[in-house]
Amino acid sequence: MKAIPLSITCLLALAGCQTVPDRLPQAEPAPAAACYFPTGQSSPDETLSVLTESIDVLEAWGFSLETTDTELGLVSASRERELIGYYDRYDYDYGYGSGFRLFGGFGIGRSVGIGVGGAFGPGFGQQPVEVERVSLLARDGHLRISRNIRRFDHLGDLRESYSASNDDFCGRFQKAFSSSVTPQGAS
Repeated sequence: MKAIPLSITCLLALAGCQTVPDRLPQAEPAPAAACYFPTGQSSPDETLSVLTESIDVLEAWGFSLETTDTELGLVSASRERELIGYYDRYDYDYGYGSGFRLFGGFGIGRSVGIGVGGAFGPGFGQQPVEVERVSLLARDGHLRISRNIRRFDHLGDLRESYSASNDDFCGRFQKAFSSSVTPQGAS
């Protein structure tokens, strides 16, 4: 018998350690129960009016419409705001912290030299931003809300991302939506 090289043996041993995830990725935390509520309107024309009223509520709250698909009953909108004072206090590589740097050095060779320098500034790039995105699905007389928030640092790198489909937002949306929809037969 020929000897199996050690590298192939190690490769086979490591291949046996590979596992499959126990579940598919899910929104963490799960959307609140208030994010799925009945609208009482199920015909295609009524679904269009639900989408129109939903868009009116979102635009009143400062969201910009991104995409709509009336056949699917889907609306997607987002809003962006600057985050003043959002930084990682221990991330000194990009100029965070106090904003002032003092540096210097001393060297001895054929001659003696001393140097001192300073710098002041908050870093470079853009202002940190928070992007909030909301998607609405109107189908079968119900409205489903999905919301997520992403925070980007001054370099445009993603720092935080989480699902924000909570009772507070969905409850406020449901209240604003039901107050903007006039009952059938009322003028």
